[in-house]
Amino acid sequence: MAKLIEAYVTGVGQSEVGVRLTRSPMGLTMDAIRQALDNAGLTFEQIDGVASYPGKSHGYLGFSPIGVDEVIEQCGIKARWHMGAGEIPAQLSAIAEAANAIKTGQARHVICFRTVYEAAAMARPEEFPPLRRDSVDGSSQWTAPFFAISAACWVAQYANRHMNRYGMTREQLAQVALNANRNGLANPNARAISKKPLTLDEYMESRLITTPFCLYDCDRFTDCSTVLILSAGDALDEVKSTPVRIAATAGAVHRHSWDQAEWMASYDTGPDLWAKTDYTTKDVDTVQFYDGFAFFPITWLEALGFCEVGEGHRFIEGGTRIARDGELPLNTGGGQIGAGRLHGFGFAYEAVLQLTKQAGERQIPGDPKVAVATSGGGPLAAALLLARD
Repeated sequence: MAKLIEAYVTGVGQSEVGVRLTRSPMGLTMDAIRQALDNAGLTFEQIDGVASYPGKSHGYLGFSPIGVDEVIEQCGIKARWHMGAGEIPAQLSAIAEAANAIKTGQARHVICFRTVYEAAAMARPEEFPPLRRDSVDGSSQWTAPFFAISAACWVAQYANRHMNRYGMTREQLAQVALNANRNGLANPNARAISKKPLTLDEYMESRLITTPFCLYDCDRFTDCSTVLILSAGDALDEVKSTPVRIAATAGAVHRHSWDQAEWMASYDTGPDLWAKTDYTTKDVDTVQFYDGFAFFPITWLEALGFCEVGEGHRFIEGGTRIARDGELPLNTGGGQIGAGRLHGFGFAYEAVLQLTKQAGERQIPGDPKVAVATSGGGPLAAALLLARD
């Protein structure tokens, strides 16, 4: 029986991050791809796989304007394997699928990308017309008829339950946003998002969006492309970078109807991740948790066992534990709240930078070797365990 090949992240790249950029989505994508190739020391001729989430979104191009086939065409890639689909357990599952393709010998070097153009698309509706329909189906049937198109509507319900059941306060919830702001200010790629320090008073006095979330609890539409290159363990002699192994992956999909669902999909994803590895929470040096809304990281802390269920808000109280120099540095690049809505891939990108000591001013102290990156947390959730061996 053939030995299973390990999959490694060998290159990372990220385009300019901005709000209402004029550079084209393909231009941003190519900027990030070239940066990742240079980081890895690879060429287009060596790439034989491409993956993305969720593929090109023809209904609303701002959400996902570039498809896998377009990247293959633009770059002249001779692909043996490719995947671009949304029906997987959240965004980072595209990276997990690419790792599986490598492990089973279907590819040796895979470009994984996520390009978002939501801010620019909203500013230029004539170029990126929003989807207009007379009826709804799929997952939108559970939200659109109730004017709950924004995920804020249903995430807020979970957060409110945490407040009522476990005593979470807005002052505790604020620590996610305050931490994101501090780290975003140290991230050169976040200049368009985090421009000045945020205080607790400013947070508490800001406009409420949907109780308990205020303006600073929510990420904002952003334009950017983020790329990770995955390589086979027996092809590492072809790269110049420090490889980061994908030690384990996990994901879960629940019903989108979520009729009074007790828990988000993250609570199933966490235990499943640890079941696939000998690593434990004690080995983890940093976590990069999806924070489309500030409540998500609290659920991931609980779901992955860094604290008991119902204790996440107490774990982050005061902010010292999750600071860059704290016990468990969280979202060291600013996350989506502090560095822009990069829709999941930014967390894997930041984790690799930290583990390979490429994070510059925001580099965490010591010798970080293990990180967890996550995406989603509602009906969809995915997690990656990354290790520098």
